[in-house]
Amino acid sequence: MRRISTAFTVTTIIGLVLSVAVYAEDAVRDHDITIEDYPSVAMIVGCVMSPDGKYVAYSDLRWKDLSDRRDTDIWIVPTAAGDARRLTFDTASERSPQWSPDCKWVYFTSQRTRGDGDTPPYNGKTQVWRIAVDGDEPVPVTRFEKGVDGYELSKDGRTLYYLVHRDQDDDIWKDLRAQHKDMIEFSPGSRQVSEIWKLNLQNWRTEKLIDEQRYIRDFALAPDGKRIAMFTTPDGELISNEGWSRVDIFDIAAKDSITLPDKLYRENVPSPFAWLEEMAWSSDSKALAFTVGWDGYPNEILVAEWLGGEPTVRKLKRPHDGMTVTGGLHWRHMSRELCFLGEHRARQHVYSIADVREGTQGELRLLTPGDIVVHAFSYADVSGDPAIVVSGPTHAREVFIANAPGRYRQITDVNPQMATWKIPQISLVTWKGADGDEVEGVLELPHGHDPATDGPLPMIVELHGGPTAATNMGFRYWCYGRTILAANGYAMLSPNYRGSTGYGDKFMTDLIGRENDVEVKDILTGVDAMIERGIADPDKLGVIGWSNGGFLANALITHSPRFKAASSGAGITDMLIQWAIEDTPGHVINYMRGLPWERPEAYVKASPVWYLHKVVTPTLIHCGGSDPRVPVAHSRALYRALHKYCDVPAMLLIYPEQGHGLGKCSMRQAKMEWDLAWFKRYIMGESDEESEEAEADDNQVVG
Repeated sequence: MRRISTAFTVTTIIGLVLSVAVYAEDAVRDHDITIEDYPSVAMIVGCVMSPDGKYVAYSDLRWKDLSDRRDTDIWIVPTAAGDARRLTFDTASERSPQWSPDCKWVYFTSQRTRGDGDTPPYNGKTQVWRIAVDGDEPVPVTRFEKGVDGYELSKDGRTLYYLVHRDQDDDIWKDLRAQHKDMIEFSPGSRQVSEIWKLNLQNWRTEKLIDEQRYIRDFALAPDGKRIAMFTTPDGELISNEGWSRVDIFDIAAKDSITLPDKLYRENVPSPFAWLEEMAWSSDSKALAFTVGWDGYPNEILVAEWLGGEPTVRKLKRPHDGMTVTGGLHWRHMSRELCFLGEHRARQHVYSIADVREGTQGELRLLTPGDIVVHAFSYADVSGDPAIVVSGPTHAREVFIANAPGRYRQITDVNPQMATWKIPQISLVTWKGADGDEVEGVLELPHGHDPATDGPLPMIVELHGGPTAATNMGFRYWCYGRTILAANGYAMLSPNYRGSTGYGDKFMTDLIGRENDVEVKDILTGVDAMIERGIADPDKLGVIGWSNGGFLANALITHSPRFKAASSGAGITDMLIQWAIEDTPGHVINYMRGLPWERPEAYVKASPVWYLHKVVTPTLIHCGGSDPRVPVAHSRALYRALHKYCDVPAMLLIYPEQGHGLGKCSMRQAKMEWDLAWFKRYIMGESDEESEEAEADDNQVVG
């Protein structure tokens, strides 16, 4: 075997982690990371700066008492200096914090229970609450019997607007459905529609404001309180958001709505199956920005402007540096500078476009440079520096203040236990993929491992979902491979294969019509590169993936016998069945370039099920028993083919009542235990006692 450690093509990780002391400098990293450490990791899922810029409220998500129960609490931390302070302590999750204009209250949603649990607001339904910044007891704001599905506080703090869903009353099958509701599941079910109510916070009177017999997925109140923008669909089914959603604008004074023109994202575009995803009003209430996304195609930012008459809608010019817009729309206070998150080469940053007005736009600016991953950001209503939620190669998500481009000051430390962890070494590697194009990936190596002196390692190829997504270079400990594999002595390569975000439009759209082909070549050439550079042992290779990563694991084992073990999670085996039974079929239509009866040969070519007779790789199969995105039928088909017809060792693990992701800590830990045991047996050739007992029959179904 040829080893070329000196030819290791790596992008060195610099930037934030060099300029900020994330953990105590004198901490000794002597703790070996285990599966038991997984529940201890807290995650910051958002941040909101107070209007005066003195505090940041953030949501802290963690497993409670190291159990299956995971919920979110609201914390605040001063932006200048000082300790973070927890505001909520209930066992229910508190989410979606918003500040009152006077900075005295933090509003949030929660599903609290108390006593018999039958009376709002303690009936377990989502209600809006508020708590004083000085830490008094939370006060319920709404008491809607069925709960609320979204809310927004007016700019002056005097009115709360909230969204509720209800079943449509004009269902002609209503009586017959009711007669058999306990024995039959109906498709379609009863149609859901939405209402928006307003609550006067001075006299506590409510008024139903909008009831247009459509389902409202999201809404945003203009700062001047005159208009409400809404993403609406004919019903509450997720599929309706793909090609049947629209932007409605409600005029509060006139009590009437208009629908914005949709030609820019429904006509003369590669796919009509666009998702409406985020919206934000400018502070002068004269411009509404919203994002449009497609599976397989670059996201767009559209802007509607009111210049005196009917609104005009246009697309903003897209950047040409390979950056992919990912969301987080926010207009700077008293300006027409539009900020957003953008992904670029395994990093994610805050960008802005200056002077978006009257059909023009200014330059694109990068506001948070460096080798960092920004997950959320927030500005105050006064001039000042933004708060950003950041992860990096050596730390999980924390809140920082971006004092200047490239200068970030940490103000939280939600995972102090990680100071002694032997964090995997994270780097970026590149190689030549299909067609000779450059492909990049994230490489994780065990703490302290030096390929030049320590030699090659067994390597697992970890595949991200999407595929319109990417693996980023920030630290992440999760049940799909990151951290735990390197902690157990494996090298782990996460290729950002063809179709991934952050590498330019062409790199993304090259996958259209070429699934189970060009991205597979990108991945396999990456494996070759790691072997050539002395990183990977060619005789000890494995593959792991979930969702589209599971699909690619299924595809890879049909293309190559080199993998000694595979872990396939929630993976597609047949594109026709996927189109027929998943909840977002536009994904399949886009990549297949048409419906099944229009492009039957494309559906066959992209489907691993037609090539499973080539598989020799022992395969561990995971799936959620109630997954609507990649239903369990795919995993059952894979297991049947390998076990009954191909005589390949296989194990099918079905997690009861779980959806597209595993929601219980115990199940996530169980998955990691099974993956490690499977790889240990089939890659390393080792077995523990339990494996020895099961040796007589490796082909089992669990769950």
